[in-house]
Amino acid sequence: MFKKIFNVVLTGMLLCSISSCSNSEVMNPSESNEDVKEASSTKVIEEDDPTVLESSASETEVAATNASSSATEGKVRKINTETFITEIFDYKANPTKWVYKGSKPAIIDFYADWCGPCKRVAPIMDELAEKYKGQVNFYKINTDEEKELSGSVFGIRSIPSILYIPVDGQPMMSTGLSAKDEYIRQIETNLLKK
Repeated sequence: MFKKIFNVVLTGMLLCSISSCSNSEVMNPSESNEDVKEASSTKVIEEDDPTVLESSASETEVAATNASSSATEGKVRKINTETFITEIFDYKANPTKWVYKGSKPAIIDFYADWCGPCKRVAPIMDELAEKYKGQVNFYKINTDEEKELSGSVFGIRSIPSILYIPVDGQPMMSTGLSAKDEYIRQIETNLLKK
């Protein structure tokens, strides 16, 4: 009887941790990315959220972003808070409205080195960065290194968390591990509007 209960509890822990990490993570290494149907949630960051309202950027800001992103097209670029403020969104200057500085849609993967599901998302993001080269900019932010940005600004409590940023409109956040097809659907529907 104890063995059955232990197996049920262990299975539940594995299923919960496969899709996202919070304080600890357990992962079933035998599962592949293709085995994951959809274990995430996506939400639009609402207008009443203090960090996001409207989207606009000056021509100078867009030109600066274009120059730095052309060298990394087709790759996922690791950025820090300073780069985020310079190239994506200056939440200090605009604490009540979303002002996206980019000229292309973007995706930011919030991750941690110790997170098993994050390690499974990374190669998917690498593939998608190559697939959408020149159309979408891909970034990643280490939540352990950039605590203010990930915790205070975006309130991330579970990783991986993926921020989808359209050129115009409100960004959307999804949490947990998803299948590659789900990321493609989000990109084509919400970022490229195909």
